[in-house]
Amino acid sequence: MSIVRQESLFSMQFLFDLEPTQRYDEFFSAIDISPILTIVAKKSNFGRPVELNYPAMVQALVVRIVERIPEIQLLVKRLNTDLRFKVDCGFLVSDPVPSEASFSRMITKIKDTGVLEEINSQIILDAINEEFIKDVNIAIDSGHFEARDQAPSKKEEKPKILPKKRGRKSKAEREHWLKEKEAEEAALSIFEKKIEDQLDVPYDELHDQMPIYPKWGVKKNSEGKNVFWFGYKGHLAVETKNQFILHSLISSGSLNDGKAAIPLLKGIERNYPFLELAFAMMDAGYDYEAIYEQVHRMKGYSIIAYNKKNESDPIGFDENFAPTCVREYSYRYDSFDKRYQTLKYTRPKECADCPLAKDTLCQMVYKIRIETDLRRYSAPARGSIAWQERFKERSSVERVIGYLKEFFQLNNVRYRTGERAKVHFDLVTLVYNGMKLASLRLARKQSSTNLVAA
Repeated sequence: MSIVRQESLFSMQFLFDLEPTQRYDEFFSAIDISPILTIVAKKSNFGRPVELNYPAMVQALVVRIVERIPEIQLLVKRLNTDLRFKVDCGFLVSDPVPSEASFSRMITKIKDTGVLEEINSQIILDAINEEFIKDVNIAIDSGHFEARDQAPSKKEEKPKILPKKRGRKSKAEREHWLKEKEAEEAALSIFEKKIEDQLDVPYDELHDQMPIYPKWGVKKNSEGKNVFWFGYKGHLAVETKNQFILHSLISSGSLNDGKAAIPLLKGIERNYPFLELAFAMMDAGYDYEAIYEQVHRMKGYSIIAYNKKNESDPIGFDENFAPTCVREYSYRYDSFDKRYQTLKYTRPKECADCPLAKDTLCQMVYKIRIETDLRRYSAPARGSIAWQERFKERSSVERVIGYLKEFFQLNNVRYRTGERAKVHFDLVTLVYNGMKLASLRLARKQSSTNLVAA
């Protein structure tokens, strides 16, 4: 019986199948590490001479992610014992192998800058210029990963609340209470306020105020049970066709997923203003009016699962907010007029033999502008076959999160504090995008070679 080898669903598998030397050459051709070298290299000719090979050290950090080496200690050990691996990382045979402390000091220099985010943006710009990214459909979701820090007890001591004074407050007491409440709200950070407060805040301010210290997080698993972890969340905006990570953010594990959507969208708008957003796909955890408004401001259309929040059923409409006839049959979605931003619904098929078909109570056509309620109406119409097909593209971001955890060590944070964990997160997303670009370049080169040979 013959054995049939199944093709891998992992799009970078043929890049992993190459020899290490060839793999690293293809990979580092997609990543420009020179911005990192300007930060970690010695700034002056005076003082003690530097004996470390910083370009090779940066490449070794990247190779550690690619080769799934879990710790810096094991990376140093392999550099000492494997001469070929040492040369592949860029070291000379005569170069001394850096110690763990040397790698730690280099990471400390990197964490105070946004250099990894800049390199990641340059990779995306290269992919756009080479036409690997064209029509932009974005899927947004988050994945959790645990911190290296010691987790505090989940049972925190709550401060004792003094009993409230009974009865109505006097005028002076009420004015004093209102001033205290205003002062408390003013002292809150932007991520402690409501999501709609983020709409008019610039991206840089949102980025700087993002909480990145580890905290307890909770979410429901597939069985509906609560799963707790102490650590972080990685928020990703993924292009659905080739699955590039257009923008990524790290936050505390307790942050609501919806509060990271607007910063992600604004980051894409700032870094790539020439990209035209077509659709933004998200699950029900992002069903907030402010997110619909941000997507609409970017001239895109939201494909977000509806989350019913103690709302009564609309009268005259079905569960997907399509109008219904007198006999409560739903009108069928027909088309979308982009010029007037209008959805067109036609009579249901049951009207063919309905005695009220020619009555004035039943309309032939319904037209609804999506601006009347961006949350309920989108293009294509919610619940239609076209809407469902678009929503299926959301699985691309879940697939990318799985790749980052399985192949790129996202859930293997070896550093304490949120600032150093952010270096790990940014490095993981950078390596993923770099390998994605290298694999697409290699595939294009192979296809052109095959065409010439044919």
